[in-house]
Amino acid sequence: MNLQQLTEEMERFVEAKGWNAPGSPRPQTPRNLAASLSIEAAEVLEQLQWSEAPADRAAFGGELADVALYLLQLASVCGVDLQAAILAKLAKNHKREWQ
Repeated sequence: MNLQQLTEEMERFVEAKGWNAPGSPRPQTPRNLAASLSIEAAEVLEQLQWSEAPADRAAFGGELADVALYLLQLASVCGVDLQAAILAKLAKNHKREWQ
């Protein structure tokens, strides 16, 4: 599956849950999605809080998946072609001097 297909799958999930409906308890706004992304990223860090490797690889994978799903949804809601943005950023980083 590519990023577009994953995004479409995420959109189907959100629609099935009714989160795009007026009055949804989980409105898919950029702010809400960015906050959720940040919270999930903190949960990734929590998996590594006292060690260099996750104790539970399945749980760690689930947290990484949560981050990826919120990122896909945030990009979609904001009209960002995430694949193009990633490729453009990689191209820029290739030219960047790292210190």
